[in-house]
Amino acid sequence: MTLERGLQQDSDGTIRCAWPGVDPAYRHYHDAEWGQPVMDDFRLFEKICLEGFQSGLSWITILRKRENFRAAFAGFDFKAVAAFGDADIARLLADAGIVRHRGKIVSTINNAQRALELKDEFGSLAAYFWRFEPPESERPARVTRESLSVSEAANAPRLLSKDLKKRGWTFVGPTTCYAFMQAMGLVNDHLEGCICRKPLEGFRTSFKRPT
Repeated sequence: MTLERGLQQDSDGTIRCAWPGVDPAYRHYHDAEWGQPVMDDFRLFEKICLEGFQSGLSWITILRKRENFRAAFAGFDFKAVAAFGDADIARLLADAGIVRHRGKIVSTINNAQRALELKDEFGSLAAYFWRFEPPESERPARVTRESLSVSEAANAPRLLSKDLKKRGWTFVGPTTCYAFMQAMGLVNDHLEGCICRKPLEGFRTSFKRPT
């Protein structure tokens, strides 16, 4: 059987996106999390921050440290993180379990403060972020590896990035925003032929968007 580019087949015949490779944790993330629509504000905040920490690194590096990040950043409760001060920054810079990058740590605290403002304005982070779900007209007819670069350059991630930056968020460029949208289910970028694509499309059909 000839697979489309970007897919891989297991010995048992299971076909999925190739990017998780054979790492069990990465495959579980692909199968059980990536692309599932998310409404929980803490998870949305966590992901946009971790995407910022990923900048210059691989996602598997961040995924392996995710529980450490959660412990270090109060479970990504943005109200708690917004109150972090100099002592917390020093604590985080000394924490070998996370990525010790001062700019990204300070950015996370800043973004928590901005997240509180978003919640005040829109009622929830979910209500804000889901406003940027791209319309069907911006989505490819078939999701293939070749179509993903076109999707990343589409309007939605650029608009989200621009709006977040206008509101004072940092480490939220268009590439980061598109990776966030993929992971949190604002788009379904499991490739055609992946075991996750069709079930996820069914879930998205019944998913009630936050308002």
